[in-house]
Amino acid sequence: MNLQEKYQDQQLEHIIDQAMIYQCACPAQVARLMLALREVHGYEQTCLSRDDAPLRETHHLIAEATAEAHARLQACLDRVIALEGWDVSHLTMPEGLRKLQQQEIQRWLADHRGRGGKP
Repeated sequence: MNLQEKYQDQQLEHIIDQAMIYQCACPAQVARLMLALREVHGYEQTCLSRDDAPLRETHHLIAEATAEAHARLQACLDRVIALEGWDVSHLTMPEGLRKLQQQEIQRWLADHRGRGGKP
């Protein structure tokens, strides 16, 4: 079973970067899992490509499971991007969400400074 990759690795890495810059880790978590599944799937495909693969059924089972999980996460990322209003053509976080995240960071910093704690 082959992976259906709607997003290129670079696009997933861009989502991770956007999410980390603006402290919104949820889309990044999905993107990271997709990248990890691609690595596992590629490894299993390499194992399956050997003529003497003694555990062919095992490798096929793992490859199939990773492809299914990848497809579900890809559909999830599609929905997250739509729900949050990301710019689909550039995969950038919407301005409103960025502002909200910045406000949350400022609020957290103010709360911790106000209690005499360090951020």
